[in-house]
Formats: sequence, C-alpha cells, structure tokens
Amino acid sequence: MTSVLALTAATAQADAFNRIASFPTHLNNAEANAESSAEIISATADGMTLVYSDSPLEVIGLIDITDPANPKAKGNIAVGGEPTAVSVIGNTAFVGVNTSESYTAPSGMIKAFDLATMTETAVCDLGGQPDSTAAAPDGSFIAVAIENERDEDLGDGRTGQLPGGFLVTVDVVDGSLDCDTVNVIDVTGIAEISPEDPEPEFVDINAAGEIVLTMQENNHMVVATKDGVINHFSAGQVDLENIDATDERGALVFTESQPNRLREPDAVQWIDDNHFAIANEGDMDGGSRGWTIFNKDGTEVYENGTGFEKAIIAAGHYPDKRSDSKGVEPEGMEFGIFNDTPMAFILAERSSIVGVYDLTDPSAPVLAQLLPSGVGPEGAVAIPGRNLFVTANEVDLIEDGGVRSHVMIYELTDAAASYPQLTSAGTDELIGWGAISGMSAGAGSTVYAVNDSFYGYQPTIFTIDTATTPATITDATVVTRGGHPAQKLDMEGVYFDGEGFWIASEGRTDRMIPHGLYHVDMDGNIDAEIPLPAELLAVERRFGFEGITRVGDTLWMAVQREWADDPENHVKLVAYNLETEQWGAVHYQKADPDTGWVGLSEIVAHGDYVYVIERDNQIGGAAVTKKIYRIAAADMVAAPLGDDLPVVSKEEVRDLIPDLTSLNGYVVDKIEGLAIMEDGTAWISTDNDGVDDSSGETYFWSPGKF
Repeated sequence: MTSVLALTAATAQADAFNRIASFPTHLNNAEANAESSAEIISATADGMTLVYSDSPLEVIGLIDITDPANPKAKGNIAVGGEPTAVSVIGNTAFVGVNTSESYTAPSGMIKAFDLATMTETAVCDLGGQPDSTAAAPDGSFIAVAIENERDEDLGDGRTGQLPGGFLVTVDVVDGSLDCDTVNVIDVTGIAEISPEDPEPEFVDINAAGEIVLTMQENNHMVVATKDGVINHFSAGQVDLENIDATDERGALVFTESQPNRLREPDAVQWIDDNHFAIANEGDMDGGSRGWTIFNKDGTEVYENGTGFEKAIIAAGHYPDKRSDSKGVEPEGMEFGIFNDTPMAFILAERSSIVGVYDLTDPSAPVLAQLLPSGVGPEGAVAIPGRNLFVTANEVDLIEDGGVRSHVMIYELTDAAASYPQLTSAGTDELIGWGAISGMSAGAGSTVYAVNDSFYGYQPTIFTIDTATTPATITDATVVTRGGHPAQKLDMEGVYFDGEGFWIASEGRTDRMIPHGLYHVDMDGNIDAEIPLPAELLAVERRFGFEGITRVGDTLWMAVQREWADDPENHVKLVAYNLETEQWGAVHYQKADPDTGWVGLSEIVAHGDYVYVIERDNQIGGAAVTKKIYRIAAADMVAAPLGDDLPVVSKEEVRDLIPDLTSLNGYVVDKIEGLAIMEDGTAWISTDNDGVDDSSGETYFWSPGKF
C-alpha cells in the first residue's frame, strides 16, 4: 500500500510551506557521538550554503543546500571560543565569539571567515561578551549586542550585576572587518529596570541603516544609528487571560491569568523601515507568551496576546511543564517577503513549532500555518529567492539516547500544508491535548484515543473525527472516579464496546499506579475495575499493558516487554474472559533489538486477524523496528497462567518507517495508537510525550485498508 501520510494531513490551504529535509548536525562532525547544536543560522548570498553556530563544538557548521531536499555536510570551522551568533554577507561569515573568563570579566570578539577557503580573515576585540549579530542589508556594517550576561546564581538571579552591556558596530570593508571602525554605543541610564546594567539580547538593522535592539531583562527597546541612540522606550506589559499558569499539575487547564506580564523580548526583526516585531520570551520576570509589533517611535501597532499560544494548544504542542513560567516561549523570529507577501516566522522554543504570519497589514497579522520543527528552535533564516525557510534546532539529547540537533528546511510551493495532522481547532471550547496513546474505532468516521500518565490528573478520552482534513478532536471526556478526575491511571489502551470503553492501564510501580482493567461509561465514569490476578502480579514489571481489544467474550491486552517469567524476546498477550472471569495468555516473539529494546504498543482485532504494533525505543537514524504485524485470530487460544504458553505466529503487514519519514523530519520513537474502522481503514498515531524532550509532533494518518 502506498503511504498517504502527507495526503491525509493536507488542508484546503494552497501556497504553503512544507518541510522538505532535515539535517542532523552531528553529520558535520568527525566524532558523531559528540554533542552538537545548531543555534543561530544564516545563509550565503546565493542561498546555497547554510551557516550555523554550534556552541558545544566551538565551531560554525556549513551545510550545502544546492539541492535543498538533499542537504549535505560541508564541514565545520573552529572559531576559537563559543560562537553566539553568525551573520553572512556575500560569502563571508561574521561570528560573535564569547571568550569570557567569568561573568565579571566578560570578553569576546567578532571574527570574519571566508567560506570559500574556510579561513579567518579578520578579528576585532569587542570588549565584552557578544550575544547576537546583525548585518546591514547593504552589507556595509555589522551590529553586535554585547550582553555581559548576569550570573543567575547570584543576587537572586537579578540584574544589577556589573559590568553592563552595550551595542557595538563595526564597518565591513572589502568583504571583511575594519577593526579601526569598532564603535561602542552606550545604552546605560535609559531603562526603568536596572538602568545601570543593560543586558542587550538581540539586534537587527533595517534598509535605512537603523538598528533596533532588545534589552530583554530590562524590558526595553532601543533604536539607534551608528552615531548613537535616537529613540528608546519600555517594551511594556500584557494582561494574560485564559492561560494555564500552574506547572507540574499533569493537566491542561486554561482558566487562569497573569496580569501585568512584562514582555521581556528576545528576538527582534524589522518588517519595514518603520515597524519591527518582537518575540516576548521573557527571562527574569516576564514572558507574555506572544509577540508584538511596534512603530519605531514607540507606538504599539499590534499585540498577539494569547493567539499564538492558543493555536499551538490546538495543534497539540503545548508544553505543560512550562505553564508557570513562559508557556510556549516565543524566542526566535525571522522575517521575509515571499511572493510579495511579507511574512513573520515566530519560533516557539519550548513547543518546537513555528508560526507563519501574513503581515500584509502590520496592524492585523494573520496566522497562515504552523510548521513542525526540531526540539528547541533557536534561530531561523528566510531565503525568499529560493522559496526556502530554515530553522536551527539547538537541543541535542545524545546523552539521553534521544533526538539529535537538527537543521530543518521548508519550501513554499502551491501544495497544501501537510501539518498538523491532528488538531482541536474549531471547537467551541479550547481543548488541550498531547501524549496520545491507545486508540479504538468508533461508529462512522470516529476514532477514540486516550492520553497516558503524562497527564496524570487529567486522564482523557478524545473523540476524533477522521472525515476532516486534518483530523479533528471534537470532544474530550475526562475519566472520573466518584465524580473527580481518576487518579492512579496510565491509560495505554482503549476499546470502544458501543456502550462505553474498556481501558488498559499500564501500571507504574515507581508512581504507585497499579496495572489493571477499567470499564468507563460514555460520560467518563469508571463503573468497573478489574485488578490483575496474583499469578500476573507475581511476575509483573513496569512495562505492562499497551493496548486492549476484544475477540468474542475475551479482552486481549498486549504486554509491552518481558515480565519476570517470559523467555528472552517473548512477551505475553494476556486474555481475560468477560463471561468466565478467567485469565490466560499466549506468547508473542518480538524482534531481537539491535540497540535498546523492542516491545509492543498496541493490539487491535479486526476480521480474521489481531494486529499489533511492534516498535523499538530508538529515534532518528537509529530506528529499526516500527512495524505492524498480524496474528490469525483462530490462533489466539489462551493457555492458563502458569502453564507453558503457546507462541503465536506473526505476519508483517507494514513497515512504518517510510511513513514516518514522509514528512521529512526524523523518525520518532513512539508509535502508540492503531484503530481499524469497520471497512478496514486503519488510522495510526504517535505519542508526543506531552512535548517533554520531544518535538511535539503527533503523526496521525491512514495507510489505507488492512
């Protein structure tokens, strides 16, 4: 069967950006197991080479995108310190390099590198720790924000720690730096917050040669020329309503508020000679979760409020563990004009997603689409001449066996948008969701899905309409016990029986969550609880039930990994007869893992077969086993627990790795959900871990009929 992953996610929108390639930055390293990170990114004038800063390796990395759908490693250039930013003019990279000995003795340089020869051509002392750089559109000079950042472990992490920062400009002559023109612009004494200790964060330059500078912790904006400051004003504050402001609650509750929230902007971009936009990440006291457009005279032109965050919530990318801090955390930003349409790209660092806004009217931007990115998008570059947009995603989880840092490339074409594939947009009441686990077919085009213990205080059954494109979550039913959200559940499987739902709870002994079966009525009330028998509890391990289905009078549950009495690479398919209340099991032989482990994550009965998802816990290029197998239902004859269990035969139905690469990202590890409709149409989903050390992407697609 041909993959239709992209087609099932298409929207009615045309002229959209879609991801065409992902480049893991460790491919540029001689030592692939070393930590690497793509942070700030730029491009050569011809748009054929990407250049990104890589702090862990103290290099700038180069990527050949002559064929943007097939990026190639082009090597690294050592810069002699921590690269904090890079701007490219022509074929020369200008790199801010932090060489500070301490917070109290900051130092740094701006260096120029010829990208053709990969050699250093100039170096200028900056007298402080550089944070960001910007190149004048005409290539005549570079501006550098000198942050001289504070020590967050001192003074309650607050500003007022000298030396303060400043702004530097340096001319570019004959393609390199003229260090005799290094010019320091003083920005002390102008902010209301710590005027003696400015901490410049981000800088940009317009076509008129005017510089805009954010001073994040000072919550202040500066407009300057090379001759000095020409205007400055507070970045202001925002009243946030209907947000989730409580961290570590294990539930998405958008009924809270944060009044008078300081913006504390990070990135800034000119959108024309009179207007600029800021991303309100926050740091010390603030973070208004959105973005703002100002006139350079200080007049507020547009405030996004919670609009960006709500769009991210509907797409399943809301990072609940950041609720009490900065929510989706807009940090990076880029601007470009594509097909005569001015566009702002807002990077939500903690949500790993990018909002694309049409700025035809700067006072009323329109969200055009959301782009899935890697973990922690930090920088971006627009290449309108090639209809390309690129993100640099800084998080490298090599130490945890997770996803590596990636550069991701998107192209604007007349094709429809391929993401998101599942959304709650359009409902009367905002529905937050994530960590989709087990699934079950309902009537007509309905699929039911459950979340897992990431949302331990909000166990929820989601109703999904698969007839829409993308598929739409239309309702969310909280599972309750005694009228309150049920505790001690880890819902990893669901089966719709026409009158309610059978739920398989995996069990987490480290969290005092028992293994068990539950029946839930259509209103979400638990009306039956079935504990595991002593024979199973005596051999149980953490990795328990992952999926539940029904064949005749028997419920079948897949156990993810071996329990104490299982042979190596064999797991139980556990049976519970609803009429006799007898337990039994068969054995299923899973793949011998190359790395990590392999287990089962779903079980679904349809027609003459029982289907299971078998997957490893590997991600990206290390992924090997992401497959659907089937077992003849006639072979599912359970033996009593404690007896020798028969081993069922399996037949491969589909390798899911090609599906998982069809959106040109990396292969995610958690294929968790499978539902098969009455006509045999299958739907498959992934678990995004509640956007915790995850890109937040949820794949939800149909491979056709089984």
